[in-house]
Amino acid sequence: MSETLLIAAGLEKSYIMGSEKIQVLRGADLELAEGEIVAVIGPSGVGKSTLLHLVGLLDTPDGGRVLFRGEDLFALSARQRARRRNRCFGFIFQFYHLIPELSAVDNVLVPSMMTKGAFAWWAGRKEHRRRATEILTELGLGERLRHRPSQLSGGERQRVAIARALINEPAVLLCDEPTGNLDPETSVGVREALWRLNAVRGQAMLIVTHEERIAVRAHRVLRMKDGHLVEVEPARPTAAPPATPAGDVDLREGD
Repeated sequence: MSETLLIAAGLEKSYIMGSEKIQVLRGADLELAEGEIVAVIGPSGVGKSTLLHLVGLLDTPDGGRVLFRGEDLFALSARQRARRRNRCFGFIFQFYHLIPELSAVDNVLVPSMMTKGAFAWWAGRKEHRRRATEILTELGLGERLRHRPSQLSGGERQRVAIARALINEPAVLLCDEPTGNLDPETSVGVREALWRLNAVRGQAMLIVTHEERIAVRAHRVLRMKDGHLVEVEPARPTAAPPATPAGDVDLREGD
């Protein structure tokens, strides 16, 4: 049985909008095991990205806990959480957030610079660059190492963002609509790159998505509903499924 990597227990989060308090999460629970891909679905604005930000230590919950390999992450100091965030998690966003002045390989190197510190990173810069080059090549970008983001297609930019998320060898990839900014044809390459990482490296992933093609291939699917997560079973019809409106993946709740 695979070891449980990540547990979110009873997560609560609200925001103040004017004079109104908006309760987004109301005791959300999830688990992620080593080598597992879990997809989180639900309409826009329901709290999926908020969940990802809490799990990845980009925000703090009003209540509940996040445990990584049994360690309560929100019991740590802010500096300790920053270290865990940069070493344990890799982030892939809908919008690539690449630095326009840097080449592909230099964009990938940024998280390693943050982890090591200037002097330690400089001492091992050749090894870091070798690793960044290796990951980009694995993702089919071996001929694009020196290209800046403006010289890359949307799919290539997202693959650079995937490589950047992998440079510190995180245990978990947190993906927020990783194909949401891509056309259907381009998104195929990004989907396949993610599943290849899981097949070859055993990479665990938590993916927030509206895309049915991602959700139905995940090992488990969770639907965000009324601030909670409900496990659902992918519908796998033998015939071609009917068209599904954007934002509502064709899945049915399990028993």
